[in-house]
Amino acid sequence: MEKPGPGIPGVLHRPPAAPLPHPRGRWIMSQRWHNLLFAHWPVPHDALRPLIPPNLCVDTFDGQAWLGIIAFRLSGIRLRGFPEIRLVSRFPEINVRTYVTLNGKPGVWFLSLDADNPLAIALARPWFHLPYFRAKIRFQTQGDTIRFSSRRTSSGAPPAEFEASYRPVSRVYHTRPGTLDHWLTERYCYYALAGGRLYCCDVRHPPWSLQTTHACITTNSMALAHGIELPPVEPLLHYAHRMQALIWPVRTMMRRARAGWKPALNLPLLHGDPGRSVRPNTPSQFSKHSLRRDGSS
Repeated sequence: MEKPGPGIPGVLHRPPAAPLPHPRGRWIMSQRWHNLLFAHWPVPHDALRPLIPPNLCVDTFDGQAWLGIIAFRLSGIRLRGFPEIRLVSRFPEINVRTYVTLNGKPGVWFLSLDADNPLAIALARPWFHLPYFRAKIRFQTQGDTIRFSSRRTSSGAPPAEFEASYRPVSRVYHTRPGTLDHWLTERYCYYALAGGRLYCCDVRHPPWSLQTTHACITTNSMALAHGIELPPVEPLLHYAHRMQALIWPVRTMMRRARAGWKPALNLPLLHGDPGRSVRPNTPSQFSKHSLRRDGSS
């Protein structure tokens, strides 16, 4: 199993896999991420386009768009110069994301983030402009196996559930630029929309240490909550044991990001829009999946 990742000095002095300009200003928050499952599916570009502001381009790899579901737990969350506050410093999370660019800069677009910490959610929504939902999440480890289950509990929100067990089954490897593994995981900012403004938040961490993963996903309606039906194919899976990350202040990129735009599926609490809830009525085609993926790239 991979040894614990580097601390904050290592994050600052070990460059990402691809050269990046240093973010402006100083980092304001540090976090640790543990036992991450990356599950990705190819999805049609046209299924994602209505969910993303027109100012952003849907990023693709060899012409293919991807949607990711990432399950993990956080710890060590603290503001720069302050100690951890236990009530908000650790909790499990699952997010749904895709990939975008703005003026050629690649980043992540979060469709939703479900977490089991109401106080942390209340702080993250206005501060980082992220579409957080409350959820009841169980995160258990048994040897190398992680059991993760999540059920959304936010009032009026479309239902979203996820249940899986997963474990690493290979040595650690690092991705190479130009490969799909690298394109999916080595992203160092996210974009967000709130109050008609488009924001960017820079993140820095060492290159990902990934492992081949064996996973069994028994329940998954996370994408259906956004009106996206996942294809009946095996997901592309990765596992990461631990990562130390630094977060920079959110920056305004555009003060009027295409006025009047709203996502096609108008979800409550998403991107600052308290719009009408829409409940998907299509049953999930994805039930059990158990597979291995070659970690070579």
